Amino acid sequence: MAEMRRKDRQLPEAEARAILAAGEYGVLATADKAGNPYAVPINYALEGNTIYFHGAQSGEKTENLLCRPAVCFTVVGGTEVQPEKFGTRYSSAVAFGRARPVTDPEEKAHGLRLLIEKYSAAYREAGENYIRRSAAVTAVWAVEIGALTGKACR
Repeated sequence: MAEMRRKDRQLPEAEARAILAAGEYGVLATADKAGNPYAVPINYALEGNTIYFHGAQSGEKTENLLCRPAVCFTVVGGTEVQPEKFGTRYSSAVAFGRARPVTDPEEKAHGLRLLIEKYSAAYREAGENYIRRSAAVTAVWAVEIGALTGKACR
């Protein structure tokens, strides 16, 4: 990981973690077998030092994660375009880590519950039914954060 150029905008890790925890969605960056980049917005849940997300059991994201598990995950907090300053106020967090497929049924259900708690808390019972019906055909991934940075222009 390269050193941050704009040190004056660097955030403490605790602030970066808060941005990551509060984000509505993030962008997962992967690479395919040939090293070609691929980035996709995803819903996610953070617990401790682990980012959980789900998806299909096949497709470009899954293929990339299986062959090259190193990922970069970015979340942008509130933004405000400032046309008169030719800039934007923002906050962001960038996490680097390695993705692994979650194969343990208990951890898989736990990851899905974290997503339900974050995005559908009012529908926990229906969420449990969804997990029972769909867990077998849903891929769940965990990214252990190896490095986390935060940046803001305020």
